Amino acid sequence: MASKRPTRNHSTQASTARKPRGRTPGRPGTNMPDQREGLLDGALACFVRKGIAATTLRDIAAAAGVTPALAHYYFGDKAKLLDAVIEERAMPAFQQVRGRVAVAGDDVADIVAAFVAGVAEAVKRYPWWPQLWVREVVCEGGALRDLLVTRIAPEIARLLAGHFARAQAAGRLNADLDPRLLLPTLVGLTLLPAAGAPIWRQVFAADDLGMDDVCRHALALLDRGLELKP
Repeated sequence: MASKRPTRNHSTQASTARKPRGRTPGRPGTNMPDQREGLLDGALACFVRKGIAATTLRDIAAAAGVTPALAHYYFGDKAKLLDAVIEERAMPAFQQVRGRVAVAGDDVADIVAAFVAGVAEAVKRYPWWPQLWVREVVCEGGALRDLLVTRIAPEIARLLAGHFARAQAAGRLNADLDPRLLLPTLVGLTLLPAAGAPIWRQVFAADDLGMDDVCRHALALLDRGLELKP
């Protein structure tokens, strides 16, 4: 007599069918906090320390304290993460300066003061900005140079140069100055000292000097130059 084949219990089959699937690798658990902002912070830290080209998605994940799979879940790849850093971190820093200048009026002194104050505020809010600017904009081959040339510099450069040219034509600005060179001059008196702060603070034992001191110095130099009073 043939033996009967064992049959699976229908309730067991149903429970097996209802068993939830495991979450996709890299996908955060339901109770995990959102790691997106931490990844942006980690990316900036790596970009300042190693440079954008030398930084990998794995480096960024390690700096943020998450797995590479989680970094991939949020951004897909390094290129998309860099796009997010530009739009959500770098552009707001530049826009803060532009916003100050845009409402400064036509007086040259007010425009200069607005630019300097805007840079100071941006550096305080985004302390990574000066180092990233030097590494990725000023240095040859910097990954953000094209961004500056195509999206950031033209607008604010034309805005400032236009103000300075009109003031010069009206006799309110030194005729020996080139309005086109005043923007790089302002950048050199603000962002460059901020980027080099670790060096000159050590050289001059000047830990007491901060961004406010840099701004006061820049404004005094631009206002009165190196004139000697009798």
